[in-house]
Parts: sequence; C-alpha cells; structure tokens
Amino acid sequence: MSFLAKPVFYGTRNIKVLTVVFFLMLLVRFDSAYAHHSHANLDRENILVNKGTVVKYGWSMPHVYIKVDAPNPQGKIVRYSIEMIHPPGMLERGWTRRSLKKGDVVTWSGASDKNPSRYYSGLNWLEKSDGTRLTLKLHPEAVIPSRDFSGLWSRHLSVPKRYLPQDDWPFTALAKENIAKFDGSQTPLTDCINPGPPKATILPYPMKIIRNSDNTMTIIYEGRNIPRTIYFDKNHLAGAPSVQGHSVAWFEGEELVIETDNFIADRWGTYTGVDSSDQKHLVERLSLSKDGLAITIEMLVTDPVYLTEPVTIMHKVRKLADRELVTAACTTESAKMYLTGE
Repeated sequence: MSFLAKPVFYGTRNIKVLTVVFFLMLLVRFDSAYAHHSHANLDRENILVNKGTVVKYGWSMPHVYIKVDAPNPQGKIVRYSIEMIHPPGMLERGWTRRSLKKGDVVTWSGASDKNPSRYYSGLNWLEKSDGTRLTLKLHPEAVIPSRDFSGLWSRHLSVPKRYLPQDDWPFTALAKENIAKFDGSQTPLTDCINPGPPKATILPYPMKIIRNSDNTMTIIYEGRNIPRTIYFDKNHLAGAPSVQGHSVAWFEGEELVIETDNFIADRWGTYTGVDSSDQKHLVERLSLSKDGLAITIEMLVTDPVYLTEPVTIMHKVRKLADRELVTAACTTESAKMYLTGE
C-alpha cells in the first residue's frame, strides 16, 4: 500500500484500519470531486437531467453554485440549486467566474436530493445553448516541479476524505463528549469560519508556499485569507495568540521541520469534529518527493485539553500548475446550501 493512502492514526497500524483505508481508496478513486461536506443528502442512483435558465452563478467559497429556474417533475417552474466544489477546484476543471451568466439557458445532469421536495442537485455535466459542455473532470496542465517546497499544492487525489472524527484517538472525556454529539453540519466552514493548522492543512483546498527569503516562509491557504508566516529564527518573538499560532522552522537534512504554538482555542482546529485549545502544540515534518511534485506531511499534535497523548496525522499534497491565487469570499448561502436545499 502506498504511503499516500495512510489514514490518520496513532500507535500500531492494524488490519481493521488497513481494511477501512482500502475501502476509502476505492471511494476516492471513483469520486475525485471534493467538498467540505459529504453530500450524503444526494441520491447517486437518481440522476436528474433538466433544462432551465440561469438566474445566479455564485463563484464563492466554499462552493461554486448555480441557481436555475427549471420545471420540476410536475412541470411547474421552480428554482433549482446546483452545488459544485470550491473555486480553485473548479479552475482545475476548466471553469472560471465567467463560465456562466444570468440568462444563460443550460441543460445539466446531476444527482438529485434524496428529499423530493428539495430542488437541489449535484452536477455531472452542464451544456450551454451554444453547445459548450462543462464537467467536473480534471484538466491536466503543465506542472513545474518544486525544488524548495515553494509552489501551489492541493490534497493528493489518493488521500482519504476526512468527513468523520477518528474513532481510535486517545481522547479526553471532554473530547469524547463533543464527539458523541458529532454532526457534520457543525463544521465551522458552514459559518465561514476557517480553522488553523493542522485542520487548515488537511482541508481539500489548495495552499501556496512562498519562500520569501532565508528568514521567512509564507503559507497562504487559498480562498481563506489566513496567511501563515514561518520564521527560520528560533528566537523570533511571538505576537498575539491566533488560530495560526507562532511557527519557527529549521531543516534536518532535506526534511523541513515546523514547530508551532501560541494558539487560541479553535473549533475543529485539530481534525473533523475535534476542537483544539490554547495549549495545542504542533510539529510538522515536510518531505519533498524526488520529482518535486508531492510533499509528504507528518503532523504531531499535542493538546492535553482534548488528547490524553499526542497523535500523528499523515497527509500528502500534490503540485498544481502555477497561477494567481483565487480570491473568492465565503458566503453562508453557499456554505449552507446543502443543508437548506436553497
């Protein structure tokens, strides 16, 4: 089994974990589109094909969406909400903020909502009246290898999705109480709140690493407007506590090590369903692949408020084609669409 398929875990890997990972790998293989939620409300066996007029095209975080006036099964014109993925991911699939406009007549196909009274769907393909067809298939572009960790990166396509809390972490009583009440709709992204690392790093949205000089490096989490400065000076004084914390870095051979503390309490700041406290301590180890097209990230998290002992999160990102960063504001309309169906 390849390294990139390893799940989040601590301690000895066991057969149960490997079996779950294999299953998740199959899911990822057949569904490379990603979102901040699982789209469990969609019926993948009930594919809608419909035609209507675009009344709104929302190029926003965390999801691009389309509002279309089209007939329902009874022939009445209603307003459908079509939800896709985030703007950076849409760019990889050939879409731009100008792909559609109000008044365009479109035909689309996508999974229907399980609730027939909700006019909400996903999207497999969309065709405009001029014959232009848009899909969610990736459009490969020329990617320039990185030699120093710099560049634009996104979650590797074979990394399992993380829609649920881990069930084998050493949680404190407080964390167990929170997880017992876990509901995916509680994600801070639904309220356009962006957590800090390590959760910020394992989200499916791209991040850009910039080597400013020998003294600093910047990590910009795309679409979230929360740049993170890494100092190559262990004596650099920390500022006010924040969700990003205070990060210092050094090299151990070719491995980049980043140590971060000085956090504030952060909703889901460690993992899906796992909050973090101001006592969180994070050590990240980044290893660049020989071809310069991937980074393996090992994250050791300590937080005595929610964890009785440290845990290790394994992650991997792939190099994207260089481009300008996407600036798209988060809207609660987009973030909560899968909940409201509107």
